Amino acid sequence: MSCLWTTAVGGRWQALFVTLCLFKLSSVSGQARYSVPEEQAEGSFVGNIARDLGLDVARLISGKARIITKGSRQYVDLNRDKGTLVIKERIDREELCGKTTPCSFSFEVILENPIQLYPVKIMIQDQNDNPPQVLYPVQTGGSLVAEMVPRSVDVGYLVTKVVAVDVDSGQNAWLSYKLQKATDRALFEVGLQNGEIRTIRQVTDKDAVKQRLTVIVEDNGQPSRSATVIVNVAVADSFPEVLSEFTDFTHDKEYNDNLTFYLVLALAVVSFLFITCLVVIISVKIYRWRQSRIMFHSNLPVIPYYPPRYSDTLGTGTLQHVYNYEVCRTTDSRKSDCKFGTAGSQNVLIMDPSATGTMQRIHSEKSILDEPDSPLEVS
Repeated sequence: MSCLWTTAVGGRWQALFVTLCLFKLSSVSGQARYSVPEEQAEGSFVGNIARDLGLDVARLISGKARIITKGSRQYVDLNRDKGTLVIKERIDREELCGKTTPCSFSFEVILENPIQLYPVKIMIQDQNDNPPQVLYPVQTGGSLVAEMVPRSVDVGYLVTKVVAVDVDSGQNAWLSYKLQKATDRALFEVGLQNGEIRTIRQVTDKDAVKQRLTVIVEDNGQPSRSATVIVNVAVADSFPEVLSEFTDFTHDKEYNDNLTFYLVLALAVVSFLFITCLVVIISVKIYRWRQSRIMFHSNLPVIPYYPPRYSDTLGTGTLQHVYNYEVCRTTDSRKSDCKFGTAGSQNVLIMDPSATGTMQRIHSEKSILDEPDSPLEVS
């Protein structure tokens, strides 16, 4: 029998309709329970809802199976073709349940024709995805907070207590405290379970006023997560002594930080300049070596050198065309000495403009055969 809705007026018919629907839905038996870790990726497998409820995939398709949730967010999606449940949205256990354990949420799978309702419950397993959070002492960036310890205290004196919490649940929230560094490790100890810092010997006048303790807070998850807290302790009997010492301590710390920064910066600049100079010197050496090798193995033709005002006899126009030239000949053909003329401007060699001759006479047109004692004229 199916649930039908009528348009009849009156609370009697509406009440009858609700009664029939509840009767029909309550007749379905079966419930599925699953357990998944938190922070699973989207699309991760949750369970085979068709097999666990004894349904066929064809029934899920024909019945238009879908999920009905009580809240506005739907963490799980139904794949009707495969009959499986998959993660639709990442589940954060701390956001969903807070410190409530166990953590779970429920929804219903509803089918039509006939209407069937199957409740499903998902248990969320906690993962160690959160580190511890230190509540005390408060870590401030600008001011310096210190715990004061008089020099007259006895052994076991409670200096302070480190307070921390972990939002995870179960053993992932179990915290332990360890002293990592201290100005004087023989003076203080930290309780492993409670985080209490106590003196383990008598304080003497030789102990420094400024004491700095580094405490690590670690949870019990796998893998474990931790947080670090700095505790400043002042060993003194008067407040003015503490104030002066820790004021200097703050200034010294800032000065040391700035000095370290400038030293690192100067080292980086010097290293850069050194490497740059080295590269330049090597580059120049290589360039000169390559130039010398090129000149040594070069097969380029030798370009002749012409003296100034040398006559260009080929008419190429690259050299000057006028050059004063004095011709000499031997005074006696049987002797080897030469006679040179002294007048440098008497005989001039000029290029033939038609490029058919190289020289012509300037001042004398007499034949060289007519004057045997005169200098030869080259024509």
